[in-house]
Amino acid sequence: MLTMVIVIVALALIFDFINGMNDAANAIATVVSTRVLTPKQAVAWAAFWNAAAMVFVGTAVAKTISSVVPAAQQDLVLVMAGLIGAIVWAHGCTHLGLPISVSHSLIGGLVGAGWAARGADAINMPKLEPTLWFIFLAPLIGMVVGMILMTTVFWIFANTMRSKADRVFRAGQILSSACFGLGHGSNDAQKIMGIITVALVAGGVQAAPAPGQAPEVQLWVIVAAHTAIGLGTLLGGWRVIRTMGSKLTKLRSEQGFCAEMGGSLVLLLTAQTGIPVSTTHSITGAIMGTGIVKRMRAVRWDTARRIVWAWVLTIPLAALMGAASYWLLHLMGLDHFS
Repeated sequence: MLTMVIVIVALALIFDFINGMNDAANAIATVVSTRVLTPKQAVAWAAFWNAAAMVFVGTAVAKTISSVVPAAQQDLVLVMAGLIGAIVWAHGCTHLGLPISVSHSLIGGLVGAGWAARGADAINMPKLEPTLWFIFLAPLIGMVVGMILMTTVFWIFANTMRSKADRVFRAGQILSSACFGLGHGSNDAQKIMGIITVALVAGGVQAAPAPGQAPEVQLWVIVAAHTAIGLGTLLGGWRVIRTMGSKLTKLRSEQGFCAEMGGSLVLLLTAQTGIPVSTTHSITGAIMGTGIVKRMRAVRWDTARRIVWAWVLTIPLAALMGAASYWLLHLMGLDHFS
């Protein structure tokens, strides 16, 4: 059983690394698109703030993830199947350059594996429902905040010379990209903390929590998760970066600043409330919001529709892969680990 726990922890950290690669685009797309930082400088900056999030935030999101499928706390095969399903979907989308929600891939994989193992009753719907709502709410909130910030900026700097305003916002993007990197680390790394903690409980390595309570997250789990996501961001997912940084809408420095600040506000607020939202959804909505204020035609709607379809399909298709992974592991005779 200990071997299975070690394998799951390793898979979880690999998934966290892939998360950093896919979501590197979210943290640096705007600052690269506006040429404030070079791609190498930007990924290093984002990776630092991804890892620094362990100092500034709690573990509310991790506890939510560990409670979405309570049966996972007694079934190591379920945890492994959920991870495999999520990794397959996330890796495929990263290869295709689709900025999907890696977090929703993980949730979908767990839900699918839980349904295959125990049926619909295995899913804790009160914990899952806020995540489902925020598939739609996160980009909308990001869009509205991005529009408000962009409109405010146009009003404040209406009589300022273009060159002077550009210098202000190019400097401001250093701050805003740091805020978004912090938001990214505070939300996404916690999801891996949750899955590792579930595996430790299911494997008997960590004591089970009291009924109705989420298990506590150990310090080494926090450090490992933030390190893995930071390394993934450092290497980057360049196809996704091109999609987010140039194909969705062309960005000026003020738009990049507003988009990053809008996305980071959504992430930091939801991290405090324990709602596992998508960094991809948040920043994409904010980018679109700044583009809409500029003019409707500034947004490349064909690219936006392709991204939205990937969002909508992520949880059901990752769930299907999680269920298929569980059945495959069952055929391999690994049920004695349950």
